[in-house]
Amino acid sequence: MFDTGVVSAAYLSAAVLFILSLGGLSNQESAKRAVWYGIAGMALAVLATLFGPGAANLPIVAGTFAVAAVIGWIVAMRVQMTEMPQLVAALHSFVGLAAVFIGFNAHFELETVNALDPAAREALTGFAGLLAHKTPVEINILKVEAFLGIFIGAVTFTGSIVAFGKLAGKLDGKAKKLPGGHVLNASALLASLVLMVMYVGDIGVEGRELTVLLAMAALALFIGFHLVMGIGGADMPVVVSMLNSYSGWAAAAIGFTLGNDLLIVTGALVGSSGAILSYIMCKAMNRSFVSVILGGFGGTTGPAAEIEGEQIAIDADGVASALNDADSIIIVPGYGMAVAQAQQSVSELTRKLRAAGKNVRFAIHPVAGRLPGHMNVLLAEAKVPYDIVLEMDEINDDFPSTDVVIVIGSNDIVNPAAQDDPNSPIAGMPVLEVWKAKQVFVSKRGQGTGYSGIENPLFYKDNTRMFYGDAKVAVDSLLGKLA
Repeated sequence: MFDTGVVSAAYLSAAVLFILSLGGLSNQESAKRAVWYGIAGMALAVLATLFGPGAANLPIVAGTFAVAAVIGWIVAMRVQMTEMPQLVAALHSFVGLAAVFIGFNAHFELETVNALDPAAREALTGFAGLLAHKTPVEINILKVEAFLGIFIGAVTFTGSIVAFGKLAGKLDGKAKKLPGGHVLNASALLASLVLMVMYVGDIGVEGRELTVLLAMAALALFIGFHLVMGIGGADMPVVVSMLNSYSGWAAAAIGFTLGNDLLIVTGALVGSSGAILSYIMCKAMNRSFVSVILGGFGGTTGPAAEIEGEQIAIDADGVASALNDADSIIIVPGYGMAVAQAQQSVSELTRKLRAAGKNVRFAIHPVAGRLPGHMNVLLAEAKVPYDIVLEMDEINDDFPSTDVVIVIGSNDIVNPAAQDDPNSPIAGMPVLEVWKAKQVFVSKRGQGTGYSGIENPLFYKDNTRMFYGDAKVAVDSLLGKLA
């Protein structure tokens, strides 16, 4: 078994590795190394905890770890990259549920310790031993920590389940709220605060502390469910990022309850980085951070502008001819590329075009796909060179001098209504200005409005042609026709 000094050193090293991991994820070239930093940090943290002071029931814990590891391996091997957003949402729910269980466990431990006589308390070890030596003030602080852990964890759990359902297509992606909407959420939050005061201050709850915790947990479960149900599909990337933040704060609350410094540090890192990322993404969408989190995407300020013209289709021969004649080409990937698993075909198309001496680049919008960095991961998986994958701010000014733009499964992020229609739900959202290129080809499965349900005037412009069909099939049909 490790003594306290060894455990503290291991926790400090793990915290440094987690910080290095977060820092490395900011760059594509260092991301793989950053993942290994995170793996090493987690392995170190788990080993130090298992063999540290107060650890018990190691055979049971080892068996649980083995079962969980097998399940995790099976899930990881089966899940496609297109399913990664809903997998992340599902994993967030586990963190939330863990926080709920640990919070209730702390309550039961505290009740057990309080029921013992002083001599029996002195003989306690582990977490119960820590509780036995706390002062009344420290006990109240612990009760606040446990209460908040259960509350945040319950909100994270049901919110993540709903996000999983929406991303997986098992629930309607449209924003839906019960009558009263925000008032219901606010009332549930206020009631939870009242219950916390009652629980911590022992105000009229003697013998009914568990009932108070259960009532609060029920309210928190409702808040998480109703909050995310009220957020529409176009905001799902922000929701996933925000749920990541919630799971971090839930972990931090667990850390305070258990007196585990590493959980506090790790939870704070995840919570703060998730919140910052969510804020950055809201800025990229010109959306209010508060309004997204409170729910209800899609409210317009008036009638949408009428769209003139018609969607004109083009076949593979026409697209290939334009690509053969073009010198500069920009590819804009979106969720349609992920659904069709077309990234390998897109990579091969890029290779052939570059081999022909053409300047090919990718334009990535901050909220493309349904997960932050979704498109970057897919393109990296397909071995697309990092140096030709550019963010919106780096490439937006280049569209007027571009011969051909190929949009693969994107809608809102290339929608000119964001600039031209003040009544559009995405009015003011920074978008990729693809319509300024000489020719635009949109690879799309059909004439639908996409996940968010917003019509796109780009599809009706004179310089735009619709390349209908599954994205992978469409791109593959081009490969044999290029010069």
